[in-house]
Amino acid sequence: MASSPAPRRRVVTLLALAASLALAAPAVDARPGGGGGMGSRGSKTFSAPPSTPTSPGAMAPIQRSQTSPSPGFNNPGMAAQNRGSRFGGGFLGGMLGAGLIGALLGAGLSGGLGGIGSFIGLIFQIGLIALLVMLAVRFFRRRSEGNQPAMAGNTPHARSGLPPQGGLQGGPNAGMNPMGGGYGGGARPQPVQVQPDDFQAFERSLQEIQGAYGREDVAALRRLATPEMVGYFEEDLRANAARGVVNRISDVKLLQGDLSEAWREGPVEFATVAMRFSLRDEVFERATNRHVENGPQEAKEFWTFVREPGGPWLLSAIQQGR
Repeated sequence: MASSPAPRRRVVTLLALAASLALAAPAVDARPGGGGGMGSRGSKTFSAPPSTPTSPGAMAPIQRSQTSPSPGFNNPGMAAQNRGSRFGGGFLGGMLGAGLIGALLGAGLSGGLGGIGSFIGLIFQIGLIALLVMLAVRFFRRRSEGNQPAMAGNTPHARSGLPPQGGLQGGPNAGMNPMGGGYGGGARPQPVQVQPDDFQAFERSLQEIQGAYGREDVAALRRLATPEMVGYFEEDLRANAARGVVNRISDVKLLQGDLSEAWREGPVEFATVAMRFSLRDEVFERATNRHVENGPQEAKEFWTFVREPGGPWLLSAIQQGR
């Protein structure tokens, strides 16, 4: 006897829903800092910055970084990244808990061998879609990295915009930190004083970086952030372009900000500041300019800046605050 087409239609509907959710997720993550912790903070990359009155709660760990953790270091960012998945336990776990898969299949888990077989087939198909999406993302990411010029920005330390572990002068192994994961020739971090002019520079960077991202002005982003951060921004912009949308950001205003920590590693200075700011975050279709969605209108984030001797402050990391 031919099986009823109704369960098949329900399976197709569920698969289409899962695929659309997987493809729609990057829109929320596209804004600078909207995708969790990313960047480098020297030897403090995988250590949480101290909380402040502006953001007294816990902050997101660094999940994307070109700085390698020290051997044996428990990297909370890596753990969070490995546990989570856009179309993994969160989506499927909620569907199973609510019993919606059984409803969509018409019989649920108690519908006999036919229902169980359909359920297993459904899980297999969704897993196959997830695998194909992951392989496609990795392929295009490797392809984009392979197209970058093989010059100073091709190694992890060079792309981060920070000096190599040997410092700014000397041979390739001069002063290298044997434990890894740090910059400044292995020197112990030393506290530094942040001046009022520095805080004004941080506020200007907040406004200029968000505005440049909303305009998709990569040249401006390269003047304001390390090559590592610019690489992450470009990845997000390419993802938006692939989806046919643009993330426009405007009216950025700092509401409150304070210093979390500031230190020196060798000749390089770092400063992490907590900032609460308002903004207009909107997503539009590129082809029609149709408004698609609104993003957060207020945010709390920890921004880390790095400065070489005689140079300007450059954004080197962003972490979500609470």
